[in-house]
Amino acid sequence: MTRFHMAGPARPTPSTGSSGLSRRGLLGAVGAGLAATPLAACGSGGSGSSGGGKEIVFMNQSRGQAATLKKLAAQYTKQVGVEIRIDDVGPADFLTKLQSSSQSRNMPDMFSVVDGHSMTPYYKAGWAMDLTDQLKGSWGDTFRPATLKTTTFGADNPQHVKAGTYSAHWETPALGVFVNAAMYKGAGLNPDQAPATMSEFIDQMRKIKKTGKGPFWFATSLSNQLIQSYGSNYMSDEELNATFVGKSSWKSEGWRKTLQLVVDLRDAGVIYNGSIPNGNSDNPTVEKAFFNTQGVAAIFDGTSAVGVARATAPEFTDFRSFPLPKADDGTQTPRLVGGAAKGAAVNPRSKNAAKALKFLQWLTAPDQQKVWAEGVPLIPSARAVSEKTIPQQLTGIAAKISDIQLVPNQILEQVNTALQKGTQALVLKERSVDQVLGDLDAAQKSA
Repeated sequence: MTRFHMAGPARPTPSTGSSGLSRRGLLGAVGAGLAATPLAACGSGGSGSSGGGKEIVFMNQSRGQAATLKKLAAQYTKQVGVEIRIDDVGPADFLTKLQSSSQSRNMPDMFSVVDGHSMTPYYKAGWAMDLTDQLKGSWGDTFRPATLKTTTFGADNPQHVKAGTYSAHWETPALGVFVNAAMYKGAGLNPDQAPATMSEFIDQMRKIKKTGKGPFWFATSLSNQLIQSYGSNYMSDEELNATFVGKSSWKSEGWRKTLQLVVDLRDAGVIYNGSIPNGNSDNPTVEKAFFNTQGVAAIFDGTSAVGVARATAPEFTDFRSFPLPKADDGTQTPRLVGGAAKGAAVNPRSKNAAKALKFLQWLTAPDQQKVWAEGVPLIPSARAVSEKTIPQQLTGIAAKISDIQLVPNQILEQVNTALQKGTQALVLKERSVDQVLGDLDAAQKSA
């Protein structure tokens, strides 16, 4: 998997010559309120074809990594003589601009890769180079195995993406809980000691709330990751995958116990404002409340958030992280959702595709990953980079980075949408756990 939030509803449409939007893609687009707009033929090589200028254009989604990316791009230009232009779009507008670029046949030579649901339509439309052959050699050997496994589409995947690997990543992330150390201490809690169980964490949030601080918050776009993380307390990776591909029902006891977490958080009164934000900027809203305004004591987020913090709130460093606490009645060893976060794809239709590929290989090499790790900071995907580069704020999650879920397939997009809506409905007491599970089963069957 990749970057941890569903950054918006925009989706590309395939070029003429492909089969058009699949039923899954069309339902996803319609469900997001987006009409499918066909494109003219792509890759014709004429003046309207994508990419191909004298410089390599990289469309960048990240706020937290922008400065380090520009630093490395300048270094590459100095070393190799190839000009790199970083088009800083930002997370709120990235998918909208990427879709617009695909429709106008003016795609960049390279572009950031965010979550799998958002990127899958671009892979299916032929906008990302299959890197499978290149990764079979020495380049692939530099990555952590989990990074490659979680970014590879296997045969017969439910997204119907052609088997292959369409992105390369310099970050091995995971999702977990970030806590404000000062707020913890103010409530008589130790921020350096992670709660042993979810019930202990909820008790901590109650104590935080009594001090007048906001307790716990998470974005709707990360609710699927929260649910999948907690689900590993009750289900193996194989069982999770069986649900995602439709072989097992969402109405199982494991999923019922998993969704009960949202109810428990709600009934304990520890969800900030009694609601969760949604929309294109929902996770940036959560991050702002934690890092910038320091209005909440704890958030569920990905390790990539530390880069955002350094870029937007560099003065705030007194926070810690730990994995989502385990269930009190769990039957499995809980495992993190993660594997691969920030990375990039190469536009194979660009006349600069070969040059862009070389730049991507250079960006993800161990020497550059050390720069990424120290500059952003982040947990690098290269095995050769020392753990000493990992900052204190990430050590809690990094300590469990080997306990990553290795689920071959993702939740289908329309099921994911139903899960996010269902989580919102649970928080607002609009649906019961059993009703949401029924909604998920119905969405799975209609896919």
